[in-house]
Amino acid sequence: MNKKKKLCKVDKGKKLCGVCTGFAKYFNIDVTVVRILFVFLTLFWGGGLILYIACAFIMPDDELC
Repeated sequence: MNKKKKLCKVDKGKKLCGVCTGFAKYFNIDVTVVRILFVFLTLFWGGGLILYIACAFIMPDDELC
């Protein structure tokens, strides 16, 4: 049986809300790359923090996926 990939916040290894860990697990990349990407988006574009907060409220927890 194939389990579909779902984008969820992950509790294990989280720093704040688990958003970056969830993205890293979904895209199968290192969580540090995702965290650096959010920092760059925040510093250079200004939308990284807003995007992170929105994802923290919208993304379901790992237990619900």
